Amino acid sequence: MAHKLVIVESPAKARTIGGYLGKGYVVESSIGHIRDLPNGAADVPASIKDKPWGRLAVDVENEFTPYYVVPRDKKSHISKLKKLLKDADELYLATDEDREGEAIAWHLLDELKPKNIPVRRMVFHEITKQAILDAAAHPRDLAMDLVEAQETRRILDRLYGYEVSPVLWKKVMSGLSAGRVQSVATRLVVDRERQRMAFRVASYWDLEGTFDAGSKHEQRMFGARLHSVDGTRVATGASFGQDGALKANADVVHLDRSRAEALVSALAETTFEVRSVEAKPYRRSPYAPFRTTTLQQEAGRKLGMTASVAMSVAQRLYENGFITYMRTDSTTLSDGAINAARSQVRELYGAEYLPDAPRTYTTKVKNAQEAHEAIRPAGESFRTPAQTGLTGDQFRLYELIWMRTVASQMKDATGQTVSVRLGGTARHTDGSGEDVVFGASGRVITFHGFLKAYVEGTDDDGAKDDAESRLPALTQGDSVSAASLKADGHETKPPSRYTEATLIKELEEREIGRPSTYAAIIGTILNRGYVYKKGSALVPAWLAFSVVRLLEEHFPRQVSYEFTAGMEDVLDEIAGGRKDRVTELGEFYYGSDSVVGLKRLVDELGDIDARELATFPIGGPDSGIHLRVGRYGPYLEGPDDEGNPTGKRANVPEDLPPDELTLEKATELFANPAGEEVELGRHPETGLEVVARNGRYGPYVTEALPEDAPKGAKPRTGSLFKSMSLDTITLEDAVRLLSLPRVVGEDAEGVEITAQNGRYGPYLKKGTDSRSLTSEEQLFTIGLDEALKIYSQPKQRGRAAAAPPLKELGNDPVSGQPIVVKSGRFGEYVTDGEYNATLRKDDSVESITTERAAELLADRRERGPAKGAKKTAKKAAKKAPAKKTAAKKTAAKRTTKKAAAKKG
Repeated sequence: MAHKLVIVESPAKARTIGGYLGKGYVVESSIGHIRDLPNGAADVPASIKDKPWGRLAVDVENEFTPYYVVPRDKKSHISKLKKLLKDADELYLATDEDREGEAIAWHLLDELKPKNIPVRRMVFHEITKQAILDAAAHPRDLAMDLVEAQETRRILDRLYGYEVSPVLWKKVMSGLSAGRVQSVATRLVVDRERQRMAFRVASYWDLEGTFDAGSKHEQRMFGARLHSVDGTRVATGASFGQDGALKANADVVHLDRSRAEALVSALAETTFEVRSVEAKPYRRSPYAPFRTTTLQQEAGRKLGMTASVAMSVAQRLYENGFITYMRTDSTTLSDGAINAARSQVRELYGAEYLPDAPRTYTTKVKNAQEAHEAIRPAGESFRTPAQTGLTGDQFRLYELIWMRTVASQMKDATGQTVSVRLGGTARHTDGSGEDVVFGASGRVITFHGFLKAYVEGTDDDGAKDDAESRLPALTQGDSVSAASLKADGHETKPPSRYTEATLIKELEEREIGRPSTYAAIIGTILNRGYVYKKGSALVPAWLAFSVVRLLEEHFPRQVSYEFTAGMEDVLDEIAGGRKDRVTELGEFYYGSDSVVGLKRLVDELGDIDARELATFPIGGPDSGIHLRVGRYGPYLEGPDDEGNPTGKRANVPEDLPPDELTLEKATELFANPAGEEVELGRHPETGLEVVARNGRYGPYVTEALPEDAPKGAKPRTGSLFKSMSLDTITLEDAVRLLSLPRVVGEDAEGVEITAQNGRYGPYLKKGTDSRSLTSEEQLFTIGLDEALKIYSQPKQRGRAAAAPPLKELGNDPVSGQPIVVKSGRFGEYVTDGEYNATLRKDDSVESITTERAAELLADRRERGPAKGAKKTAKKAAKKAPAKKTAAKKTAAKRTTKKAAAKKG
């Protein structure tokens, strides 16, 4: 039977939209991207393998023609789409309305090759019934300039990554990667750490006082700080540079402790006069509705979500019809959304909180793509969070979006700020006097307006917008007394490290990358080991210092902030049809009269001293101590007592931030190397050397494998118990730890029960069922009867209990083990007990099938064991690659594009 075929990206979206469109439509998903440039050498089409540019899969000699391939796990799905297309009388490409979505639509068109039927481009910003019906009734043509821009971005990233990454492999470490935006984001984190390393602490003092306004005031007591001495401002933290010295233009009094304490004594009998009272009206307007970056920042501040988690949760909210599209630069709201928000203001807060006219917001982001609205609750009328039926992270994020949207249509917050200056004379014992002035400020909010609904979080310790501090109703000339005065010492602080929220803010302010890519960029630099987290702070590894140094010295243009931001302008110009793709790629790769291209930089690199790249002086060049980035991590090298300049070595703890590796710390590590690695002796059974080390996740013991060990061999390891330390652990303790996991026995069905020590404590494991133990010693003492008793009890829910599967599927065709869907720290994933595979963007717990889960696990196996495993394990797991068919040449592709634009 003839039907209209609608193709969207995700199965969840397909189900929802299919329900809205009803009969006559068949809605199917593409399950994300259906083709891309080859992901590895095995996927490169045979027809181009021998070409000079074959590894790039981009014909740099012929207008940068890309050669696309359909991944193996998508071939059967493409066949399914082609089969559905045979019976269709119209094709609707309903992918997201952004550059990536437009490119996916074009790839579908070019791969499916529909004949003799109209092709429509169907777009919508929210998944509600009315929005979907309107989109189906008003399709448009493919926007080929957007496709060109996205294709240019993909080729740029391929050229950058595939040309620069091999340089890192040879000169820094194998397995590293470079990326056009990823490397610049890493440089930002490294630059901030360099600032912290160069920072020198400065101390300064002032006076803190509590003053009494007298009995005539209802609120008598208030605080104030020293402002000036003899008319000159007292130094604050802002008065000092990063070198710890006062700034050249700082006209201030720098108080030390003795001077501050002398002032306290000299003011003991002083009566203070109110010199001035300055009152100003306070007004604060609502925050604009969320766009992608502000949502990511607020979700991090208020909900503790990483950028990737926030976007994953928002994706599910969008696909299930709760919010509008979550990848947007826009802060505008439709008339329907404004009316919906105003209705809820009136209903929930009262007419006094509703401004006379609707509020409108202008996007300040350069080159903002205004095709979408801001991120808001979906529909022409909003559901309150309680009306959604949502739970967990989805409820919390929806509530955040709902509050922000409603607050954006409320009245300003108003009130009054007051600044008071108190003056007096400090009389010293030698008879001299100094005029001192204290300052106090207050804020009173008389009408909270939008703050009643929503208060934005802060990235520092500053006061929030709804914070109030009251002062007595003082007038000029009033006398006040000091109830208490004390000298208060301060130290300047280095620049704060980036968090995910502040790095996103920095990238956006520098106009680097696109909002939709920030979560992936941060995920990449974390996964590559360039950056790790300490709390919420992003700390660069020493490896990142080596990588950034190489890029700055040999690829300065490609890693510069200005160039990377400028490339976004170029892509926007291509998207607007004002610049040519081939011309811009040519300048980037081959250069021009004024610019050296990437290819020439790579071809003419010359000699690079890999050792120098990986060497960083500690405590200045004269200390003789250097940090070196080695194959197995960073270590210190320095002169020994016999004058050998590299005679001493010491490992550097993995979680020691670079700015904390001072000369004093380096000396301590040299003096106490056992604090980092302790040789305990040989294992009585294996004969291998056993050592104890400090790792990022705490101290552990491990075996040192011999030099002739197979490449895939992994040493046994075991975390130290909480009762143990590196200073007291013995070989006997280590042997016991290395014996874990311990087989406790089998249950009635023959399923093995083991006792294991994990990152979050001791536990029992039976198949996929884990149960926490109460003490680490139980790992060695618990018997089968006691273990069976634990498993006979209902599973306890809580922080220490392992969460049950979200869904149970069939057996994996490779391992034969049952597949289950679980929720982890980084989102939902499927597992067969041996391998874990995170659900992709277009997968969901509800829609995942055994076949799809098996595909994800097969892909995970093909990539090999987790980080730290050896390459041979990967080779053993890989299957024979299927041959790929090259995509059409540029000329043919342009013909397809032109035809696509005319269809419909």
